[in-house]
Amino acid sequence: MDNKISSAKLEKYFNLTEKALVEVKKNIIKGKETESKEIIDMVENYVSDAHHFKSKDDWVNAFAALNYAHGWLDSGVRLKIFDVHDNKLFTVC
Repeated sequence: MDNKISSAKLEKYFNLTEKALVEVKKNIIKGKETESKEIIDMVENYVSDAHHFKSKDDWVNAFAALNYAHGWLDSGVRLKIFDVHDNKLFTVC
């Protein structure tokens, strides 16, 4: 089992999370703007933290921050705040 965070793995998750963030921003369900703003702000903060950790060569915390960010995105999808259907970017029903 690979329990190391490689540069390639970290970049993969940066790309995945940042692409998912772009998608949710384009697909906010009408009437859910307040909730979406809170989620998007949290995701942007975690992605920013991930970049900070990466710049300090702290890949473990960078990876953790990306996972938190993506968790927020998935929760917004599951709570029907965002109307997305890409099961490669999100945990969708």
